[in-house]
Amino acid sequence: MSSSMSLMHVLASMLVITFGLVLSSRCACDESRPNILLMMGDDHGWEETGYNGHPHVKTPVLDEIAATGLRFDRFYAAHPSCSPTRASFLTGRHPNRMGTFAPGWSFRPEEITIAHILNKAGYQCGHFGKWHVGAVKQGSPVNPGAMGFHEWVSHDNFFEMNPSLSHNGAPPQVFQGESSEVVVDEAIRFINATRQANKPFFTVLWFGSPHEPYSGRPEDLALYDDLPAKYSKRVNLTSNETGGKANRPQGEVLRERYAEITAMDRAIGKLRKYLAKEKLRDNTLLFYCGDNGTSPDAALGAPHRGVKAQVYEGGILVPGLVEWPARIAKPQVSDVRASTSDLLPTICSLVNRPLPNRPLDGIDLTAALDNKMTERPSPLCFWEYNTSRLKTAALKPYIAPELQSGTTPLVKRMGGKATRDFTNYHQPSITEADYVGPRAIIDHRYKLVVHERNNGNVERELFDLVADPAEKINILDQQSALAERLSRKLYDWQRSVLHSLTGADYSVVQTKE
Repeated sequence: MSSSMSLMHVLASMLVITFGLVLSSRCACDESRPNILLMMGDDHGWEETGYNGHPHVKTPVLDEIAATGLRFDRFYAAHPSCSPTRASFLTGRHPNRMGTFAPGWSFRPEEITIAHILNKAGYQCGHFGKWHVGAVKQGSPVNPGAMGFHEWVSHDNFFEMNPSLSHNGAPPQVFQGESSEVVVDEAIRFINATRQANKPFFTVLWFGSPHEPYSGRPEDLALYDDLPAKYSKRVNLTSNETGGKANRPQGEVLRERYAEITAMDRAIGKLRKYLAKEKLRDNTLLFYCGDNGTSPDAALGAPHRGVKAQVYEGGILVPGLVEWPARIAKPQVSDVRASTSDLLPTICSLVNRPLPNRPLDGIDLTAALDNKMTERPSPLCFWEYNTSRLKTAALKPYIAPELQSGTTPLVKRMGGKATRDFTNYHQPSITEADYVGPRAIIDHRYKLVVHERNNGNVERELFDLVADPAEKINILDQQSALAERLSRKLYDWQRSVLHSLTGADYSVVQTKE
């Protein structure tokens, strides 16, 4: 055989091998599940983004995601405060179903999280940053490891600069640096290790910003040097120096808060650049939201009514963004009312896993990802359970108190402590007293808000959120029949939630992993 013929055979063989590898790679890519990266800011309200028209705050990275991906203009935290929303985020269920009533109330070991489900689907699961649904230490039955995550670098609550974080439940260690960048760096390290193991990754990244007390790098603070002269009223918050209460001019507070938001935005940008550099961006579902509305110290009173810890729009409406170039190839804006409770059922649909066999409050949003859903088919309900009667009752702890004690310190001190403990109780027999507490139901364009006032009266307000998104005009008298229908729907939903609260859902045996 001539040398030229031999060379032709070699080249032909190389072409076949190369073509085969390309086909193999292409098939593997087509068949692979998406990487999933779910992020959440702490106390980051809907209006505190550049793309939503804020007059001051700078969020160029979130603005770019909003301009190129899927922007939910009506995305809600399932609860107006942090621990409950985080429970909904992980489980697809309203937090009252598992006794996560308020900040510092843990969820329960029997709950099934997205991480449990994605474990079964072959994902490597990691949690980074704020946890706040139980203690992160070893031995806690609700730490990230017990709830489905393979690795975690986490805090019991929120954190500031140079955060103290626990790696896989070990005693906390200080991580030097701006806190949002610290947790992003840890997430990148985890993703690199997961790629070496040839597995898809599921990464939950919960920032400690912009929760007070506030701080910022000089270059970020300088962006907002004009604010102290513009906002002179005094507001209450935590002192970053003492950990105790402080009363300061709002302009100074906003300067520091917005510096934190900008730093968080930059850290998200670092993560996106990493995904692009490593050719992971196209097939990674990247999501961002807040855990509740803007805190009272920072709220500017527009464009929505209410603040954190209230069921008005200002307390529950948050940024909601999705980026996934392989599926969302063109910019989209959705008016569908979506919620943190929708994450679990949506992800189950995306990875073709069955839903947990128990009541869920979220819905599958995959049609919204494909721009084929125009309206939510079922109501959204919100409810702040009134825990006041539980404080004096003799209740059996759901988890031994020593397992609920926190270890990771933070600046803000409570009861003289720099760490946070958690609680959860076995629910006593349900009575009508269990149905009270600020609550709301949104069904299509209408929202009913219910409060028990100090004088014992029940106050109801009905709003048309399309005509009146600021909730200024109570149309209850003009739409009394509609208000009654919504009241009955809300009460029936509460009955279902309280049935879950008794632990009845756990009677169905299900395997988590």
